[in-house]
Amino acid sequence: MSGVTVPGMPTTPPAQLSFDELGTPLRETTFVVFDLETTGPRAAEDGITEIGAVKVRGGRVIGEFGTLVDPERGIPPQIVALTGITQNMVTGAPVLASVLPAFLEFAEGAVLVAHNSGFDVGFMKAACERHGYAWPKPPVVCTVKLARRVLSREEAPSCKLSALSALFGVPEAPNHRALVDARATVEVLHRLLERVGSVGVHSLEELLAYLPDVSPQQRRKRSLAADLPSAPGVYLFRGPSEEVLYVGTASDLRRRVRQYFTASETRHRLREMVALAVRVDWVECAHPLEAQVRELRLIAAHRPAYNRRSKNTASWWLALTDEAFPRLSVVRTAREGALGPFPTRRAADAAAEALLEAVPLRACAQRIPARGASGTPCALLEMGRCKAPCAGLQEVDDYADAVARARALIAGESTEALGGAAARLGELALEERFEEAALRRDRLAGLVRALDRGQRLAALAAVEELVAARPDGAGGWWFAVVRHGRLASAGVAPRGVPPMPVVDALVASAETVLPGAGPLLGGSAEEVGVVLRWVEQPGTRMVSCSRPWAAPAWGAGSWRTWVGVAEAGRDQYRFEGH
Repeated sequence: MSGVTVPGMPTTPPAQLSFDELGTPLRETTFVVFDLETTGPRAAEDGITEIGAVKVRGGRVIGEFGTLVDPERGIPPQIVALTGITQNMVTGAPVLASVLPAFLEFAEGAVLVAHNSGFDVGFMKAACERHGYAWPKPPVVCTVKLARRVLSREEAPSCKLSALSALFGVPEAPNHRALVDARATVEVLHRLLERVGSVGVHSLEELLAYLPDVSPQQRRKRSLAADLPSAPGVYLFRGPSEEVLYVGTASDLRRRVRQYFTASETRHRLREMVALAVRVDWVECAHPLEAQVRELRLIAAHRPAYNRRSKNTASWWLALTDEAFPRLSVVRTAREGALGPFPTRRAADAAAEALLEAVPLRACAQRIPARGASGTPCALLEMGRCKAPCAGLQEVDDYADAVARARALIAGESTEALGGAAARLGELALEERFEEAALRRDRLAGLVRALDRGQRLAALAAVEELVAARPDGAGGWWFAVVRHGRLASAGVAPRGVPPMPVVDALVASAETVLPGAGPLLGGSAEEVGVVLRWVEQPGTRMVSCSRPWAAPAWGAGSWRTWVGVAEAGRDQYRFEGH
């Protein structure tokens, strides 16, 4: 079909804005406008006496929530005079513990709005903490801040709710009763939204970016995200000297990076980073696993100043020394047969203490000759925890049994040593030495967790090649080619595309991975851990595997139930079922 060109008509139609560019239109945003009456101004000490909330969408009221609340404390006379809420009125009213979940359900998924939101949201956060609810962290719009941003001092010398209600001719004047004040705030909100519409604020994201706590410089830098795709990947903020300031991942690059230029980004450290940034680079990825791995590698390569992770990339290991009477040593470089990785030196030291309680290795750091040792025994000899090879009281062959038990435990060949340590916990409990038993129990649980994780990571690293697949949620497949625990290739077969030719191409083009030293064969503990979590998720399927991928049958994984009991803090010290 041929086309006809009319003079003056553009030859190509104007580009239609995507939903991501438009954001969430304000007319499609659900707001819950709420107000509280309280016994005083301190969220940590005072109680709530009344909650009123109005749910609106597209300028229409779609629900209301209002109730008196028994604050379970007295109401000061000055508060009674202000609100009109007396002790008699709240006696018999529901307590906050029963009202709070109902309010959270009413406000779920909505943008919270309040007049002087810091006060009302502060009370709600304190209430959630007090009653064991997680604060859902919804977007919050403060009509005081919005009014100060929209209205001039001449037009509105005061931004009190009563003053703004009078300015806008709100039919129902506020009276310090929660539901009435919430209704008045709805009217004020709608008048203010009409004002911001005239300056180009039409979406929730634009509204949050328009609030005063976003600097003009931060808003101007929103253009840095203009060319990013709406795809999963990694983004890099660069500074004026091309240095990498920050690296992050996103399932939608454009949407995530744009958030740095709105009020939703409240972290001072990252606002400072945005102020320095001059460019945003990105790497589009096939799926979230590839993005996570690329993030780790880029952070390790650039060590960005604003990534906390770049300052905590070191791993610690426990290794047996190479001498006649080997001892445990905390090292930074993985060795064959080492236990780890540990995130901190303290964690490695705690595991070492637990291992010494399970296996009778020597705790001293001196070098002991195979024959002719003539040192002075320490107190551990009297405690039965060491046979004093330093004093020549133990032969190399006898000591070698403890070394073999430690190596078998680390390799996952036996958990006999854990059984002995757990039995000792039972003895301490019978002796009513409960504090010592609890301390040892926690150390032993930490050791089991470290052994379990290390054995699972090592098992994956031992596989030369593994191809895994996960559903992408849209009828297609995400693929990962893993070699020695490291991601060697990643791709996707969309719905309708035959998957096996994609797998063949990914395997053929995958990175060559040469095994190195240590339990992870040279791999980064963080990367192998990320890959392991991905392939262990329910729904992941093995496409091919160069050798069976399996954790040791007699490894620390068989003690997970015991660890669960220990972490629950139960007084169960017996060794059972292993």
